[in-house]
Amino acid sequence: MRPSRLIPIVLTLFALTACNKPEQSPLTTVSTVDLERYSGAWNELARYESDREAGCVGATAIYTLQEKGLNVKNSCYDGSGRLKAQVTGAMTAIEGSNNTKFKISFSWPFTGEYWILMLADDYRYSVVSDPDREHLWILSRYTVLSPTDRETIFSTLITLGFDPERLYWTGFKAMCNVESELKK
Repeated sequence: MRPSRLIPIVLTLFALTACNKPEQSPLTTVSTVDLERYSGAWNELARYESDREAGCVGATAIYTLQEKGLNVKNSCYDGSGRLKAQVTGAMTAIEGSNNTKFKISFSWPFTGEYWILMLADDYRYSVVSDPDREHLWILSRYTVLSPTDRETIFSTLITLGFDPERLYWTGFKAMCNVESELKK
């Protein structure tokens, strides 16, 4: 067989193989979340990159309790710790989820889902995603994770089908400059 005839066959086989991604099991969340304890200020320590957060070297999220869930104020900071962008939204708990799954809306009619996959017993860190694993955030009450927490999070993420190598780690300099915003 001539090599020129092999090329379309090889390309077709490659395309078919690429389309057959292994089926992942559905994501699980923590069993329950106390929204009063979850409320307050969080530092974004790492995330899967997205167009919405492009250029954010540091980011924070401040959650406040509302009747059916939480309000959120996300702030994006540049490398000098200056506020670059800010957006507010509402998170409504999905019925039956024990406050572990939310519909989140920053501007009508666009909504997304916010699932709490991991949460430290003392609420010092949280790992959040959407059910399709397209977005991922590691949040912390502090600007660093302990080595033990980092290892726990990484091993769990791998088990859940995430790639820790895709994580973008935010800058500590930017986060240190916004601590006053978090204490408000």
